[in-house]
Amino acid sequence: MKHTKIMYTLEFPIRCSPPILFEFLSTPVGLQEWFADEVNHRENRYNFTWNGATDSAELIEEFENEYVRFRWDYYKENEFFEFRIEQSPITNETILKITDFAEKNDLKDAERLWSTQVNDLKHRIGS
Repeated sequence: MKHTKIMYTLEFPIRCSPPILFEFLSTPVGLQEWFADEVNHRENRYNFTWNGATDSAELIEEFENEYVRFRWDYYKENEFFEFRIEQSPITNETILKITDFAEKNDLKDAERLWSTQVNDLKHRIGS
């Protein structure tokens, strides 16, 4: 049986300006603050390390202060994870939208992991 991953999107209000948030989402120094223990990059290749284990991802696309999209080496061609920054038209609040892929039975765990990571991000930003 072939497992197909499904795309999901999570939204988190973040109290900070898009340019500051973008630094945390797009630079090795910013990502190291909340996403991984260590982040190295050369050109479009990023290496993320947690507890001594490293995963590599390719930076597929980025648009300053709006979004950054990566693809893990083990993801299929049409899979990615993306950090997108939006402003609520009603509250003018900054919203971080995270899009990723997971197998259906791993979805809850994936969502919990992202929530934990974003809580670290909010703590670092002081949000």
